[in-house]
Amino acid sequence: MNRAVVLALLACVCATGVSARASGVAHSEAEVARGRYLVQIGGCNDCHTEGYVAAGGKLPDTQWLRGSPQAYTGPWGTTYAPNLRARLALLGERDWLAIARLPRRPPMPWTSLQAMSDDDLRAVYRFVKSLGGGY
Repeated sequence: MNRAVVLALLACVCATGVSARASGVAHSEAEVARGRYLVQIGGCNDCHTEGYVAAGGKLPDTQWLRGSPQAYTGPWGTTYAPNLRARLALLGERDWLAIARLPRRPPMPWTSLQAMSDDDLRAVYRFVKSLGGGY
């Protein structure tokens, strides 16, 4: 996977009960709910969900994390918030944990991901996977 794809993965930068399926592995509703919560408070939707901020955060999960055509330009060049659902569909959980804390280009708040525990990152991964590929 090229560096640009890896670097674009995150802007974000969710008991037991009925299981959600992600990567063929069952995860509890609590894990997925925690990932959803972390995505919300981490501001992932602000950039990775088109129209989220303008809608006051009132978009359904079905529209979350599909990427945005909004360009962010600065001394680093131009970056776009990619479709995280599609990107994470290509990664296994172990791969996600290996790349989640890598430095990113602005405006990605990658330092927030660095501060997350492995359990937090797993919850985010499992929530995003629960949404489907998002193409």
